[in-house]
Amino acid sequence: MSTLGTYSATVHPVTDGPSISPLKAGKTVSTATVGPWRLIAGKLVRQKVAMAAGAIILILYLIGLFAEFLAPSLPSTSRPQYTYAPPQGLSFFVTKPDGSTEFNFHVKGYKVEIEKVALRRTFVVDDTKVVPVGLFVKGPRYELWGLIPMDRHLIGPINPNDPMYLLGADRLGRDVFSRLVYGTRISMSIGLVGVVMSLVLGVVLGSISGFYGGWIDTVIQRMIEVVSAMPTIPLWLGLAAAIPLTWSPVNVYFVITIIVSLLGWTSLAREVRGRFLALRSEDFVTAARLDGSSEKRLIFRHILPSLTSHILAVVTLAVPTMIVAETSLSFLGIGLKPPVVSWGVLLQDAQNIRTVATAPWLLIWPSLAVIVAVLSFNFFGDGLRDAADPYDN
Repeated sequence: MSTLGTYSATVHPVTDGPSISPLKAGKTVSTATVGPWRLIAGKLVRQKVAMAAGAIILILYLIGLFAEFLAPSLPSTSRPQYTYAPPQGLSFFVTKPDGSTEFNFHVKGYKVEIEKVALRRTFVVDDTKVVPVGLFVKGPRYELWGLIPMDRHLIGPINPNDPMYLLGADRLGRDVFSRLVYGTRISMSIGLVGVVMSLVLGVVLGSISGFYGGWIDTVIQRMIEVVSAMPTIPLWLGLAAAIPLTWSPVNVYFVITIIVSLLGWTSLAREVRGRFLALRSEDFVTAARLDGSSEKRLIFRHILPSLTSHILAVVTLAVPTMIVAETSLSFLGIGLKPPVVSWGVLLQDAQNIRTVATAPWLLIWPSLAVIVAVLSFNFFGDGLRDAADPYDN
């Protein structure tokens, strides 16, 4: 598959017969050629919704990559004295006693009130208290990517002892915003890892099934049908229950990734098989076969490159399925568990009506993160799928 390039040719003088070209003799002519990838990129750029969704996806992965720096506090830091503290809004100006205003980046503090009916302590935002906030402030120490010791955070209170809960606090007084930022890394990466595994299984088995056909095709298709017929939730329950409780969170993470990807490769395998069945009799494949190309070269050099754009679009649409699967497993308590932080783990705190009524932000923010990620991948995948056919007007 070529990219943008040029052909160069020199026009020689005509010695016999009438001239059939207006080109001057000895002049070099350059002809530009546009490859398939350039055509796909050009059509994708014109789809504004898909490009906006791609920008959101990039931002989410950057948030996951620099989670330690972006989070004001560590995800495990608890302050029980601020249990279920409500969200604080960022403000840029304060009003002086004389009525004038001045710039002061801050959040409002809290005050404690007692509910007369429930007789319980609650926090409310106190407009009279000002908690100064700064950028690149010192805070809890961490290791960026597990390698670089740092104590600088993008945003945080000037005084580390002051409370700052931009998205509220949970039942242990932990910062929901910081936990949501850390959860972005796990939830977004588990989708990529699961899709990579599904991609390998789907492309390899689908290619073999569509290229060779016969009994090999029959065996692979029956296996796909068996896997597709398995009930999803009972299978997840059984596999998750088999994970030893003594395993580390990292081992559990990779096992959950494998479980999620076990059922995600069947649809891709069938699509690749169908495309192989359609392409294996095309003229370019026949010409390569007559030219002495081996079966390996036919598959990986001639047929698979023709499916690259289609496979890329299918994979992009498969990532949100993996994210939703991990979130569902963790929410039901059979996926990732604390101290691992993911969007599904955060939603575990919103499993009862009393908690949702007391602290609705525990349900709103993780759910909103999942919705934004899934919709962004769907919009970007739809745009990429349309752009994969660059000759369709």
